[in-house]
Amino acid sequence: MDGGPRVPEQRLAGYPAEGGNPAALRFGVLGPVRAWRGDASLATGSPQQRALLAALLLREGRTATAGELIDALWGEDPPSQALAAVRTYASRLRKALDPGVLVSESGGYAVRGLGEGSLDLGVAQDLAAEAEKARGAGDLCRARDALRRALALWDGEALAGVPGPYAETQRVRLEEWRLQLLETRLDMDLEQGCHAEAVSELTALTAAHPLRERLRELLMLALYRSGRQAEALAVYADTRRLLADELGVDPRPGLRELQQRILQADPALAEPSAPAAESAAAPVRPAQLPATVPDFTGRASFVRELSEVLGSASGAEGRVMAVSALAGIGGVGKTTLAVHVAHQARAAFPDGQLYVDLQGAGARAAEPETVLGSFLRALGTADSAIPDSLEERAALYRSVLDGRRVLVLLDNARDAAQVRPLLPGTDGCAALVTSRVRMVDLAGAHLVDLDVMSPEEALALFTRIVGEERVASEREAALDVVGACGFLPLAIRIAASRLAARRTWTVSVLAAKLADERRRLDELQAGDLAVKATFELGYGQLEPAQARAFRLLGLADGPDISLAAAAAVLDLPPEDTEDLLESLVDTSLLESAAPGRYRFHDLVRLYARACAERDEHPPSERGAALSRLLDFYLATAAGVYAIERPGDRLVDGLEPTEYPGLTFTEGSAALDWLYTEAAPLLACVRQAAGTDRLRRAVDLLWAAKDLTESGANSHQYETTASAMCDATGACGDARAEGRARTTLTNVLLVSGRIQQAAEQAELAMTLAESARDTTAVSWVANDRGLISLHQGRYADGRAFLEQAIEGYRAADNRAGEALSLCNLSRAHLGMGNTEKAVAIAHRGLTAQLGIGRTMRLANGHFTLGVALTEAGRHTQALGQFADALRIFEDHRQRLWQGTTNFRIAQVHLAARRPAQAAQHAEQALALGCIGGDRMRGNVLTLLGRSLSALGQVDRTRACWRDALSLFEQCGAPEADEARALLSPATTV
Repeated sequence: MDGGPRVPEQRLAGYPAEGGNPAALRFGVLGPVRAWRGDASLATGSPQQRALLAALLLREGRTATAGELIDALWGEDPPSQALAAVRTYASRLRKALDPGVLVSESGGYAVRGLGEGSLDLGVAQDLAAEAEKARGAGDLCRARDALRRALALWDGEALAGVPGPYAETQRVRLEEWRLQLLETRLDMDLEQGCHAEAVSELTALTAAHPLRERLRELLMLALYRSGRQAEALAVYADTRRLLADELGVDPRPGLRELQQRILQADPALAEPSAPAAESAAAPVRPAQLPATVPDFTGRASFVRELSEVLGSASGAEGRVMAVSALAGIGGVGKTTLAVHVAHQARAAFPDGQLYVDLQGAGARAAEPETVLGSFLRALGTADSAIPDSLEERAALYRSVLDGRRVLVLLDNARDAAQVRPLLPGTDGCAALVTSRVRMVDLAGAHLVDLDVMSPEEALALFTRIVGEERVASEREAALDVVGACGFLPLAIRIAASRLAARRTWTVSVLAAKLADERRRLDELQAGDLAVKATFELGYGQLEPAQARAFRLLGLADGPDISLAAAAAVLDLPPEDTEDLLESLVDTSLLESAAPGRYRFHDLVRLYARACAERDEHPPSERGAALSRLLDFYLATAAGVYAIERPGDRLVDGLEPTEYPGLTFTEGSAALDWLYTEAAPLLACVRQAAGTDRLRRAVDLLWAAKDLTESGANSHQYETTASAMCDATGACGDARAEGRARTTLTNVLLVSGRIQQAAEQAELAMTLAESARDTTAVSWVANDRGLISLHQGRYADGRAFLEQAIEGYRAADNRAGEALSLCNLSRAHLGMGNTEKAVAIAHRGLTAQLGIGRTMRLANGHFTLGVALTEAGRHTQALGQFADALRIFEDHRQRLWQGTTNFRIAQVHLAARRPAQAAQHAEQALALGCIGGDRMRGNVLTLLGRSLSALGQVDRTRACWRDALSLFEQCGAPEADEARALLSPATTV
């Protein structure tokens, strides 16, 4: 494989066979020299005895003479009794190992009879060969996995602690081979678009091996592809200076060429050469296309036209941006045609097909960054490798698709701006877009205007659904039906489906119903409104229970609804609800988005709401249905909160609910529910504005606060919190407004907008106190304490936090009290009371331990780690941060994971371990941190200090310039520190 030659003296075969001898001998040389029989460790004796064993193991069963072994162990200055010592070592090893393994012959010794996979080095070599073969076949996923497993076999330095010149030679050889394997794996990481992950590892490696130019080259490329061009160029400048100082040479030509390509912003450099989706075993090939309808009819010219465009992308002359955009009114069959064409073209796109409903016709269209996150996951990208911003996600998406043949179907788009970030933009890929608007501003797109069907096509579709026998005798009536449907495919399909389900009806009966103008809207001939007449027909044939379900489900906002939530809306058992919903799916009035989840077509939802306003009696049932839905979400979210934070009495202060929610027995399932339901849950909150459900809606937002602290749905959460502040302020409900502003304060704190958070917290406190809302008062006091700490007002912070502790204690809220105790520790740190801060942090952690292993226990470990860092107790601090990191990972708190990595980096830098500090700082940048751009600036400042200690002057200054820019944008006081670091007088 590239850069990875085999170690010449060892070629043992791969793994032990499945179900092999559990007592077989195994040996390790990629670390200390060790031996095992099964799982039992065997004594390998003194260092010289281990050196003898290593020399024999590395000779692949060949005999080593006594003279060769003496040279291996002692070199040119052996002891007088060297031969006797060799015989003694061999005798001891023979007794420790199985009979016949260490044999004597021709005055020397050999190790024979070992099974496959008996030596870790042999396993590593087989894995390296497997990786080389997989890479040659274009399967980067399998190649990377094989190299990961090979590299994982190293346990520290090879032949660690083994004396002698032979061991030293082999140690150097094995370390060089390990680095070559590592470079090859990192090269493939970049080919697969894993730039952010690679930067952290490469930063640590270049610090450990500063003269290794290939690592520097990979770091430059990873930084450039991560949007950090200035740092990439700074790495080159640092490398050039180091090579000149240490070796008196210039960088090799490949490194110089890369610098020039970065300076020129070479477009080819921004994308990997042969990316593929991350996978544990095989490339991920998404197949997300919805099922095509079996009775697809007509549209032959459109099918031909679109197929030709797709063919131009998949052929040898494949062109960039092979995009077709279908436009037409709702219900004209855009999606059906696009899905049909996409299925026909699947063979031309063997690397997969992506699909998304962009909800462009609704009030809240899908956000491109959310869609990109879903696509990247479908293509095998790990969550940790998915960046936050739209631009970074779009760049990574294009990188992952480059070199692959993937078809992307973007259904129901709002406009070209929503679509552009989702286009592959590379040869061999293609996109089909459907929208109600003509995308004349989508550069390079092949535009297709889809009109209603011709009378012949409409009649053919109607006949295929209803049946030839029923239509043949009533052809004129059938033409009247499709004419009344405006030749709109969706309307025809619904009408025909209803007729097909009514065997006693004739086509004439259906035609007569459609001819009744009282059942048709005046706007029947006006585009989208033509569908309503058909909906009216379908709705009119529903059974009463179906019609009620149709009306009430249409009231709920959100992109879809789960079966359990639908049961709450209908006030029915889940089994009965499922039967009703599936029957609506059968009539094409409802879609099954996924098992257990349902959604309306946009126009059908509007029609369902109109029916609810017209037909639901008593009218109060509409509000009651939405009230039950809100109760369901609130009760379930409160249960999730209680599982995540046992002992927290916040749930006791929430508005009571009448309708029950789901119950969970363990945290993972609870979190799965919360994140899956985020969009419909927040939509339910927003929908309660201006109603008597407002208080419960605000409490639901509060109970779902993990949605913002995890970073998963921060933007949607903030939008909803702002809307609730406006709604509660408008109705004059001080209690509800105080709580709404409390949720907004939390969002602003997490994103680092401290001044805005302070303003909201002050309003929230005034409102909570006026409403005598003691639950909110304690929470706001805690938040005001945190805000004061961020502003450097430590005495004020202590006062607020002591107020919070007193309030929590009065309410017997042990979790809240423990949390504020931890925060109080940080106030004392700010005032210089380090030992008291450590003691208080211990109290907070002890209180959290008394509650259980919850997410907030991680905060206890984190806070104690911060205090111990300030006290100079670095080893203990790292232990606390490691415990915190594990818990944050378990609870999917990505931003807290990043913040903890930042703190770990601080400890390593304080302990004069700049390479480790830089590695953890890079991990913090990749994950994101609590505190938004201001905190990112702090991470960059710390990274710069770490790089400065490593002598990487230019990259150091690039980091500090980026930090200064962020500080200036958010008005942070740390800008002065960054300017000072960048001043000419600063020594770096």
